[in-house]
Amino acid sequence: MKKKSLSIMTSLSLASLVVLSACGSENDTTTGANTNNSGGTEENVTIEFMHLWPQGSSADHNRIVNQIIDEFETNHPHVTIELEVLENEQYKNKLQVISSSNQLPDVGMTWPAGFLEPYVNGELFAPLDTILDDGLRDEFVAGTVEAYEINGSAYALPLELNIAPVFYNKAIFEENGVEVPESYEEFIDVIDTLVDNGVTPIALGNRDRWTGSLWYMYLADRIGGSDALNSAIDRSGEFTDERLIDAADKIQEMVAHDAFVAGYNGLSDQEAKSEFMNNNAAMYLIGSWDLPNFTTNEEVPQDFRENVGFFKFPEVEGGDGDINSWVGGAGVGLFVAENSDVKEEAKEFVSYFIQEWGKHSVEDAGVIPGTQVNTDEVDLPDLFIDVLDELNNASNITLFADVQMSAGVAETHLNMIQSLFGNDVNPEEFAEAHEQALSDED
Repeated sequence: MKKKSLSIMTSLSLASLVVLSACGSENDTTTGANTNNSGGTEENVTIEFMHLWPQGSSADHNRIVNQIIDEFETNHPHVTIELEVLENEQYKNKLQVISSSNQLPDVGMTWPAGFLEPYVNGELFAPLDTILDDGLRDEFVAGTVEAYEINGSAYALPLELNIAPVFYNKAIFEENGVEVPESYEEFIDVIDTLVDNGVTPIALGNRDRWTGSLWYMYLADRIGGSDALNSAIDRSGEFTDERLIDAADKIQEMVAHDAFVAGYNGLSDQEAKSEFMNNNAAMYLIGSWDLPNFTTNEEVPQDFRENVGFFKFPEVEGGDGDINSWVGGAGVGLFVAENSDVKEEAKEFVSYFIQEWGKHSVEDAGVIPGTQVNTDEVDLPDLFIDVLDELNNASNITLFADVQMSAGVAETHLNMIQSLFGNDVNPEEFAEAHEQALSDED
């Protein structure tokens, strides 16, 4: 095991986004009373909490959540936490539906930037500055809270900080005589060799679409540098930039080389992950939130975990990008519903949860939290430490494209990603559709 001190500095640029008009939540409060430590009584309350870490696909996350809830309820006997747990896409869809029907949970999970802003502009999320002003702000990694701030106020508190490596199966690489590629040309050679040997090169579940966006974002970064895609989104540049068109062309080049698992556009990310974890594919590009499956999750066979490595997305010859630039940023954070009937108790729960998550998530689940971690004090698998090293040495972290965008533009982006991978549009049409969607917002 390695031990290392963690210090991460990231700066995330937030785009201007559209407003989603909706009303707040109406939550029932259970009546009754409970004796507190000073001998007085407190009204019994129920806090509704909705999260996206099911036991089946996120076992370690789920276990820690339940542990924190049990501890909080023990320390606050008048409070009951009522849980609803959904997987990623179901969660996003339900959150959108219930936000327009006065049914937001008291506490839930959100993403930063473009995902967050419509809910804030619709006055659905409560500002959490009072929690931060109690000293909690100093516990976060620099740059993480800012990803959830709008007009100077924080409307959610980050749980995760992620980058997206290309994970690979070292045994499959060795059996097929291929090595980790450092250039895009070497990457294509690895793909061709694996295909010739009857091995699926890459597990991709592009039914969820954001998974394909990761591949496009890296190619845009390696070809155009860290500013090309961000500039197109924030409108200081254009999506019809030749560098962004070239990135789309290379996606279709990879498709032409049979880089991805059969049926990838119809597979979910969970199905693609299974292909990688069942040794049916050599590579899998995903955020570091999946590190638990590759390190600490004892339900995953040890021989698989011992064979997982990762590499940086390769450089493109003649491109402006830096191999130490990553796609990633702050992950999910906790919000409190503005119209919650138990808002103060919900804020207290969020503050407690954030602090306890920071204590348990690294060592118990291999998750990089939004709060600072001194890893000299914990034992971590080598793979986890190596990812932390890369995060510390990152020259740039580009926030996920669909998170930067407004909801409408993000939907265009994700639909066009799927069409690009499916050869339903050419690179120029792909770029023009984005430019049109972004221009319509100006």
